[in-house]
Amino acid sequence: MLILLPPSEGKAERGTSRARRLSFPELASPREKVLDALVSLCHTPEARDVLGLSDGQAGEIERNRALPAARTLPVADLYTGVLYDNLGLGALSPEARRRADRRIIVFSGLWGLLRPSDRVPPYRLSMGVRLPPMGGLAAFWRPSIGAVLDATKGLVVDLRSATYTAAWQPGERGVAVRVLREAAGKRTVVSHMAKATRGVVARSLVETPDRPRTAGDLADLLAGLGHRVELAAPAGGNRPRTLDVIVGE
Repeated sequence: MLILLPPSEGKAERGTSRARRLSFPELASPREKVLDALVSLCHTPEARDVLGLSDGQAGEIERNRALPAARTLPVADLYTGVLYDNLGLGALSPEARRRADRRIIVFSGLWGLLRPSDRVPPYRLSMGVRLPPMGGLAAFWRPSIGAVLDATKGLVVDLRSATYTAAWQPGERGVAVRVLREAAGKRTVVSHMAKATRGVVARSLVETPDRPRTAGDLADLLAGLGHRVELAAPAGGNRPRTLDVIVGE
């Protein structure tokens, strides 16, 4: 089972070590191209507009300039925000943390794919950015990421946002998790609460040693772990199933 996560805009302020570690060595060449392009961009006046930064985020440009020699920290400690707070990688048991490192893949506009134990410096680059000279990063990364993940096997639990699903789709072996809020007999798609719920779902899936092999197995497992879920009918056309996680007010 693979669990796909987006990164978060919120990140730790600084790294703690000179050591850098990256899984998926097949991505070394595109990583180098994106890193070089990002550093070059951040030496130009266009950087703030291209990266979508506000006046108060100008410090992110300086941080990106320093990336080649910046100190690193584990991905498990890098990302902050609602999803990662609820996932709580740092508070997992040793066994669950090892499972997390095998199961979780974080999509990144800069690094492509990351495991929780990888070590990288804090950075700022969304997959939605059109980075000169390669253009849209989702389209740039798609062939390289596809070559890596198409070769894997097993169920794919997709907890990513739309910006990151554009970089790779798992097809029929995927299950896209959607969060619905139920109130007064009506269900609505939510955003902020969805991040928290996806973090809780991901935590449930790394705390259990069970390995669901089908969408039905996943629905049964999450229901047994206390989540209220409903599995949609197969979409067909090599598209992922949808699993609704239903939360109250």
